[in-house]
Amino acid sequence: MNEAVSRRSFLKRTAAAGAGTTLTRYTPLSAALGAGAAPQVLAATADKPAALGGSPAHRGKFQSWPIYDATEENALREVLHSGNWFRGSGRKVSQFEETYAKLTGAKHCVATANGTSALLASLGGLDVGPGDEVVLPPYTFIATLNVILMNHALPVFVDSDPATFQIDAKKVDGACSKETAAIIPVHLGGNVADLDTLLDVGRRRNVPIVEDACQAPLAEWKGRKVGTWGRTGCFSFQASKNLNSGEGGAVLTADDDLAEKIYAFHNNNRARKVSGYNFSYRGTRGANLRLCEWQGSILLAQLTRLEKHSQTREQNAAYLTKQLKEIPGILPAEMYAGCTRNAYHLYMFRFDSARFGGGLTRAQFVKAMAAEGVPCSGGYTPLNKEGFLKDVLASKAYKRVYPAKTLTQWEERNRCPANDRLCEQAVWFTHPMLLGPRKDMDDIVAAVRKIHAHAAQLAKA
Repeated sequence: MNEAVSRRSFLKRTAAAGAGTTLTRYTPLSAALGAGAAPQVLAATADKPAALGGSPAHRGKFQSWPIYDATEENALREVLHSGNWFRGSGRKVSQFEETYAKLTGAKHCVATANGTSALLASLGGLDVGPGDEVVLPPYTFIATLNVILMNHALPVFVDSDPATFQIDAKKVDGACSKETAAIIPVHLGGNVADLDTLLDVGRRRNVPIVEDACQAPLAEWKGRKVGTWGRTGCFSFQASKNLNSGEGGAVLTADDDLAEKIYAFHNNNRARKVSGYNFSYRGTRGANLRLCEWQGSILLAQLTRLEKHSQTREQNAAYLTKQLKEIPGILPAEMYAGCTRNAYHLYMFRFDSARFGGGLTRAQFVKAMAAEGVPCSGGYTPLNKEGFLKDVLASKAYKRVYPAKTLTQWEERNRCPANDRLCEQAVWFTHPMLLGPRKDMDDIVAAVRKIHAHAAQLAKA
């Protein structure tokens, strides 16, 4: 097992890479307390917070990532000595595609260079392009947006459901138009978006659903794996992800023709070889988005631990939620009734400053948690408000395609007030922290309790 990667270096990498989490529905604490209830303060008998001179709640390191052993080493040696490092001459990538399709219950799997290219190949296979609109959430990693812009389509943001951190599916239909070419729900943090509502919108409007399941391997909706509900399902195997090959991705689909279009798109427009050198072309666009044999071999090795790790994350997340939801101002993310399995790429909760004595801010809370030896993050910023979008809409390419009125009214159309509030309250733990022993979970809870009990003092520090 590799212990060389420090927690700090891991968090630095994953902060740029992406991800979110969710839990079971329960009565919101604010409702239980009453709208006008004063903040409850836990008994101040807890130990003094580390930020105020006390001892840290957690000493040592949380689980490092990635986890590997001789399985990966032997797999890489096999590829090395085979001399077949390219998927066209080897079998590891194809074996991974077959294995992952079987694991998820998908008919087809096309492995790609990363999750971004999986999304890009999906939109390419669906022929999304200039003049089209694509619906997406504002609370997601930037790749979900970038693939839309790379196709010169117009992004249409739909507000978030703060309770789950997912797209508010009930608002999607109202955001669609006759130009809507795709809807991309993101199963953020390993939780699952409201697929019943989204699929209903897609059926009624004849608009394909492209599941961004990059953070959700093995997550389920009504007992069926995510990524198999929409026209396509996209996954990422980047270094921070639950299934990891450094970089990598995959597209799932049940559509035979679409699978071949996606394969060709990711293979420089070249159709799948039947035998020898078959350079027949199909599709209107393409690029080299292929996975290599090294990555295929690593993924096959990592798959041997995925189920075990997933079970550990679920058990520890359930334990954390039971404890944390009792602390005023800590609101663990919920799951929709149809979500029968959460992948917990992230453990997410909302921090309600009003329920902490002294008006402790989220930034102060995160800093105090770090002092306790428990690293966490404030999560994403509102993607719909990123400044570069103004440059995109003002570019020659977009001005040539979209009416001036559409571009000038874009900002007003894409306001997401609930997401703005979510971005102010969100706090994350990364998934490796859920792979440790129960004591690690107890330390996390102890850290939060100490901070809550001394919130007023910390707010003034």
